[in-house]
Amino acid sequence: MKKNNIILIGMPASGKSTVGVILAKILGYNFVDADIVIQKKEGRKLSQIIETEGIDGFINIENQINSEIEVEKSVIATGGSAVYGKEAMDHYKNIGRIVYLKVSMDTLTKRLKNAKQRGVVMREGQSLVSLYNERTPLYERYADITIDEGDKTMEEVVADLLAALA
Repeated sequence: MKKNNIILIGMPASGKSTVGVILAKILGYNFVDADIVIQKKEGRKLSQIIETEGIDGFINIENQINSEIEVEKSVIATGGSAVYGKEAMDHYKNIGRIVYLKVSMDTLTKRLKNAKQRGVVMREGQSLVSLYNERTPLYERYADITIDEGDKTMEEVVADLLAALA
């Protein structure tokens, strides 16, 4: 297995799927949405998995499926909670470079109107701020490259990412 994939991590609504599709087109790579891979393998929507299995059950399933994704020359957009899975993140480190798409809490609040509806993995009573503070150190730990989105357009984010990969 070559280490020629690009794995995107970051908070929900950080633009992993959008940036991933654009990046894949520019590089001539395949695009893999890890959340869709999970839904296909499980035969149910993410929200249904969370409802039935609970947060911890979902994280276990996500970790298992992410750690089995075997692709080459692909851009992989992970779910925001993928960083909770050590096996998955170790696997991603082995098959490519991990890029953290960093957004500010302010930007996140604007983009993410309804976290629950979006299928964001949050514990009962957890706020978006506490989730952000919990995940940020994990994103930073696993990232090979960090792209700070600031208030850039998606095109500018992609340009920054391409420059960082070169």
